[in-house]
Amino acid sequence: MKLRFLALIPFASLALLAQTQKRAPIPRTPDGHPDLQGVWTNATLTPLERPAKYKSLTISDAEARQWEQAEAQDLKAEDGASDGKIIRAAGSAGTGGYNALFLDRGSELARVDGVKRTSLIIDPPDGHVPPLTDAAKKRMAEEMREFFNFDDVKNRPLSERCLIGFGSTAGPPMLPVLYNNNYQIVQTPDTIMILVEMVHDVRVIRMNQQHDASGVKKWLGDSIGHWEGDTLVVDTTNFRPEVRFHGSSENLHVIERFQRVDANTILYRATMEDPATFTRPWTVEYPFLATAGPVYEYACHEGNYAMQDIMGGARRMESRTDKK
Repeated sequence: MKLRFLALIPFASLALLAQTQKRAPIPRTPDGHPDLQGVWTNATLTPLERPAKYKSLTISDAEARQWEQAEAQDLKAEDGASDGKIIRAAGSAGTGGYNALFLDRGSELARVDGVKRTSLIIDPPDGHVPPLTDAAKKRMAEEMREFFNFDDVKNRPLSERCLIGFGSTAGPPMLPVLYNNNYQIVQTPDTIMILVEMVHDVRVIRMNQQHDASGVKKWLGDSIGHWEGDTLVVDTTNFRPEVRFHGSSENLHVIERFQRVDANTILYRATMEDPATFTRPWTVEYPFLATAGPVYEYACHEGNYAMQDIMGGARRMESRTDKK
């Protein structure tokens, strides 16, 4: 009996250690709220929408390793190539993409509550963006035609003009993209600032304030924050109509939740609502992980050489067409 009791001691100690780690206090600011400050990354291989082969939100670690290894092989195979799955996703099919060293999607799927995820979307349960309204489909068709309009710099997409990052990296919602997925948070009782690595966007969240008048539109919307217990809740409206998140209208409404679950993790959740675009609200969720700083400059600015080349190339093509 004594030997059996002694044999149980290591297991009891491990259980006690695990409970102690779970109860470890999260960092807090002098005013008592969770301290969200630091440099974070949301880089992940988990896609926004769930691939057809996966039927549930979570998968086993063994399945996740197979997925992650396949992604690593794809990246290696496309290094220096002119086409491939990743290159096509970047819109560079047939012309070549970045060398692999420029891509930073992370090497793992997102893990939440100890389990890896197959999609960033958690609602709807099927892991897909809800169907668009008829009005939104018509609007997106018009926008697609406008995408091939090179008559004026102002007709080009916002990310191409270096006004905001592509793929909603600055948000809201703040989605992971192919690279530059780092953020720095600075927090005060009155204001929370999020420096976004891509296009050096800066989000300013005003705490416990009222939204600006509806006619005051901003590239990143008007973000108002408040605390619900230990969760920072950020309500954002007043987007400029050019933002068009997944075809959204200027009536897009985003509610984000930032919950610091431990010293190295912020659990991020965002719900998008826009009855003029989506047939129902939808929600994404994934972790932001602590990473070493600093956040380096992303040297993309409006009026850079790329824009001159884009517009010059369009004029060159037009001249050839005219001669024919």
